Parts: sequence; C-alpha cells; structure tokens
Amino acid sequence: MDKVISSRVSEAVAHQIDLVSKRLRISKKKVIEEAVLAYARQTAREGYPDVFTQTSGAWKRRESAVTTVKRVRKAFRDSMKRRTR
Repeated sequence: MDKVISSRVSEAVAHQIDLVSKRLRISKKKVIEEAVLAYARQTAREGYPDVFTQTSGAWKRRESAVTTVKRVRKAFRDSMKRRTR
C-alpha cells in the first residue's frame, strides 16, 4: 500500500520532476521513488555517520541522572520563589 506524503518543493525542482517524467515516460511518483532509492544506495555505500561521535556526549555524564534531576528541580523551584528584598 502506498503512503501519501506532502512536501513543498521549489518550482524549479517541480519542473525538473515533470521534465524527467516526460522524458523517461514514467510517472512523477516513479521519478521521486527512484531518486530517493538511488540516494539511499549512494549513502549506504559511503557509510552512515557514527551517531555517537556526532552527538554532544550526553551519555558521558559526570553526575548520575538522579543527581541531574535533583539539581534541575531545585533550580526550577528556586526560580519560582518570590524575591524578597
């Protein structure tokens, strides 16, 4: 079963899709599907980036998650208190 997706593309890209579909005598749907599959094959050959080296390193915490939650909650509670001066 096909899934309906919606995407805004530039007028130039829409025109290219139309030209390619007419030149190859295939549907616009087929043009887009083949282009996405070709792009996926290309990126698979090049290898996927290592997610762990590209993230901020949240898993390498200096403190436990419990400590972080306590600290954040305290900061929130303190920010909600009225300042009395």
